[in-house]
Amino acid sequence: MPLFKADLHIHTLLSPCGDLDMTPDEIVRLAKERGLSIIGITDHNTTKHGKLTREYGAQAGIFVLTGAEVTTKEEAHCLAFFASDEDLDNFENYLQENLPDILNDVDKFGYQVQIDREQNIIYEEPKFLPSALSQTIEQVAEKVHALNGLLIPAHIDRPRYSIPSQLGFIPFDLNTDAVEISHNTTREVYLSKNKYLKQKTFIQSSDAHYLHQIGSATCCFNIETLSFEEIRMALHQKDGRSVVI
Repeated sequence: MPLFKADLHIHTLLSPCGDLDMTPDEIVRLAKERGLSIIGITDHNTTKHGKLTREYGAQAGIFVLTGAEVTTKEEAHCLAFFASDEDLDNFENYLQENLPDILNDVDKFGYQVQIDREQNIIYEEPKFLPSALSQTIEQVAEKVHALNGLLIPAHIDRPRYSIPSQLGFIPFDLNTDAVEISHNTTREVYLSKNKYLKQKTFIQSSDAHYLHQIGSATCCFNIETLSFEEIRMALHQKDGRSVVI
């Protein structure tokens, strides 16, 4: 089976910490230039730039996973991805319903804007997107899987905003599809201190907020074709599919 290079943790300019140059078209252009076949669009607590990025990706031959980087009630970050527009829209509604009414301070955190294909600003999110939802990790996991999505705890090696940093460990009964590490470690080094995760599939991603970071940390999917279900199978190591870091 062929290997497809992937970076599943990329923010657009809709995230307040994302550079304003992180437009969907530029993300796809640079992903193509850097040899990526799969990217994940993961703005903080919103999915609003996923569909537009997917349109650009389809034109460039890049498969775009659409979803969000969710901040749970515990202030732990998780990546969530969805196969259909209906499920993506349902999750967007869930995020909006559970995001607290804390206004974004543009001067302190930056703009939170959504654009269209003509680069026009069509929406500015008033709520501070990185705020913690009113939903626990378990509730988020339940919602994601009720919508047939994928849930991946983000940057589990980091000392802030990861499930281990907030809880001390990843609960054994938490329904996850894989775990993500940052560029700061390797699977082998992380497992040497966290052997309880040895059966988990690991991915490695850039968490790009700036154009130069896209593709700076990657993994490869050993799958038959570029599709959501093939990616799911690889994360669960089914029928010869796998993920290579």
